[in-house]
Amino acid sequence: MASPREVAPMEDDENRPPLTRALLHRSATNNTSQVAMVGSNPCPIESLDYEMIENDLFDQNWRTRAKADQVRYVVLKWTFCFAIGILTGIVGFVINLAVENVAGFKHEAVSALMESSSYWTAFWLFAGTNLVLLLFASSITAFVSPAAGGSGIPEVKAYLNGVDAPNIFSLRTLAVKVIGNIAAVSSSLHVGKAGPMVHTGACIAAIFGQGGSRKYGLTCRWLRYFKNDRDRRDLVTIGAGAGIAAAFRAPVGGVLFALESLSSWWRSALIWRSFFTTAVVAVVLRLFVELCGSGRCGLFGEGGLIMYDVSTLFEDLMTYHLKDIPTVILIGIIGALLGGLYNFLMMKVLRVYNMINERGRAHKLLLAATVSIVTSCCIFGLPWMAPCRPCPTTGPPSSSSPTYGSCHTLNRFRRFHCPPGHYNDLASLFLNINDDAIRNLYSTGTNDVYHPLSMLAFFLASYALGVLSYGVVAPSGLFVPIILTGATYGRLVAMLLGGRSGLDHGLVAILGSASFLGGTLRMTVSVCVIVLELTNNLLLLPLVMLVMLISKTVADSFNASIYDMILKFKGLPYLDGHAEPYMRQLAVGDVVAGPLRGFAGVEKVGNVVHVLRTTGHNAFPVVDEPPFSTRPVLYGLVLRAHLLVLLKKKEFLASPERWPKERVDARFQAEDFDKRGSGKHDDIGDLELSPEEMDMYVDLHPFTNTSPYTVVETMSLAKALVLFREVGLRHLLVVPKACDRSPVVGILTRHDFMPEHILGLHPVLLASRWKRLRWHKGAVPKYFRSLLTWLANRT
Repeated sequence: MASPREVAPMEDDENRPPLTRALLHRSATNNTSQVAMVGSNPCPIESLDYEMIENDLFDQNWRTRAKADQVRYVVLKWTFCFAIGILTGIVGFVINLAVENVAGFKHEAVSALMESSSYWTAFWLFAGTNLVLLLFASSITAFVSPAAGGSGIPEVKAYLNGVDAPNIFSLRTLAVKVIGNIAAVSSSLHVGKAGPMVHTGACIAAIFGQGGSRKYGLTCRWLRYFKNDRDRRDLVTIGAGAGIAAAFRAPVGGVLFALESLSSWWRSALIWRSFFTTAVVAVVLRLFVELCGSGRCGLFGEGGLIMYDVSTLFEDLMTYHLKDIPTVILIGIIGALLGGLYNFLMMKVLRVYNMINERGRAHKLLLAATVSIVTSCCIFGLPWMAPCRPCPTTGPPSSSSPTYGSCHTLNRFRRFHCPPGHYNDLASLFLNINDDAIRNLYSTGTNDVYHPLSMLAFFLASYALGVLSYGVVAPSGLFVPIILTGATYGRLVAMLLGGRSGLDHGLVAILGSASFLGGTLRMTVSVCVIVLELTNNLLLLPLVMLVMLISKTVADSFNASIYDMILKFKGLPYLDGHAEPYMRQLAVGDVVAGPLRGFAGVEKVGNVVHVLRTTGHNAFPVVDEPPFSTRPVLYGLVLRAHLLVLLKKKEFLASPERWPKERVDARFQAEDFDKRGSGKHDDIGDLELSPEEMDMYVDLHPFTNTSPYTVVETMSLAKALVLFREVGLRHLLVVPKACDRSPVVGILTRHDFMPEHILGLHPVLLASRWKRLRWHKGAVPKYFRSLLTWLANRT
């Protein structure tokens, strides 16, 4: 912290015009990191570039494209959407089929041992199976693809904001994501499939956007159309929406989820393609559900593809009246409070887990084993405290049996240690996969099925296990555990209100899920539609809308969305849509850090190699000087990747002169400069050049982007941020106000707009940082004392 003697001059200095402030009062370094947590490991990150490059080579390539090329491009885009929908639907079905069967056989074996009074054998089988499954999921994640850890939604959201990292969408990551998520969910860990399905859909889409593979001989002239960040961004957006559609059988919800929660750029054409893809996913899932309807898929049933249809039975129980609005408001407020606390506790646990995971793979597996043992003890031990209840004689039929009140069906009741004709309500929730437990809680006409103390115990356990389970190194999601926890406290609130509320407990459970989703994820429109598609009942729309608006509004007073908090925790440089107030007090010239490295239009090969080896910059300004211009003039911006291609081809000149246009067209093709796959790039260390070649020259004019985005150095930083984010730039050139200076002042990148970097340069602005209206430690006592003082003065 600066001393008082240092702060005073800085405060006076901030009142001056931006470009006349003393530069001695700021640091000259970028304080933000170029490394972030991707999955479960720290990785180097780079920015994506959505800018259209305009130079002699690319302009010629576009002019030579025929009408047939444009038709192929459009046809390929829709063909890829169809293929993404088919594959995502198949993968979603396979995941659900595997989880239903693996977890189902485990629960059947445990139930059989319990009925034979082999209690300890049942426990060891249950705990041992869970431990093996979770260790398998954690092992393949830690050793094969660390990028597959977690839900993957923060990484997808960061990618769509313009942040790239190695292997986040590789084929290996896709395989580990699918297999690891099956094992993790089947291990009774309190995690879900929705988040990993978003990452899975994005992986499938990104693989299509790689433009083929030279390694496996999968190359085609048509596929090169997609070797750019713009088309890959669109495909990943479509794939992420398809993942949500596959997880919840919610095609419209998938489109809205990608629009509201993931994408930073959206176009109307993308809505059509995304909607078409999610529709294909829905058709594929429906086809597989019908194929498995006759029991040919083992224990797989309708529950495997979550559809909590609450509209077909007891329609009179799905009604509500004006007197029920206070209950809905109460549920929304409770969901906000619980959601804010959930996010707070989650971040505390993730920090502890991160310190453990940093010690190596052995510690990662040890942490996973500890969480698995704790989870198994909790799930198997708590039902012993619940009383045995006689089988109900009324209620909706089970999905596995047409007989009313059966206690022996797989998806409804569990006997556990109870005598025949009785069931254990806690075991019926714990010893089922989360999908079936949610269906039990959403069931209408079952107000007397669960004991209030059982609901309280299950809520506390579900809440705690949800917080403890997510940080394990394994593919895991948050969506379904949050839905389950919300449904539990919704039923608990309905039980506590008793006759004061006329709402059915199953309906209140749905509202509880919606409120908890709003309190943790802070999404409204997409989650509202997903809940409606899950329950297949439009009558719930007004109540769900109201409860989600209340929960999100109240929860925003405490902290941010859980995904935004994880983004920040991982160190991913995500650019928000709003500018901080202090950014309007700064000009872009106040944050440009040097030294600036650039090239002449015709540059010596040795100089190019030296700059590439001594810097990590990804773009360099090209300035023409005499004899190619009368005075120094900014010609454009050349990318590091393009320089590496030029050096690899070794098309050099013996003297400093420009290449004839015919030679450029004969020696180079636009495909030579296509963007490689995510996380892949050439390395300057792989180049071998002789001393004679180092003394030669290379003409950069044909390969330089002659129309880069530029801003004058006096533009406000807030205005530059809007341009940088909305256009999707990677580099933003800063040019001088006066003409008698160097034609380039500097280059702004993503890290120059990060608050950590700006406040590191100008710490005096920390006091003016934008703050949301949020409660913090000590805020409640402070406002309570102010209220008492005001009341005392009034009296």
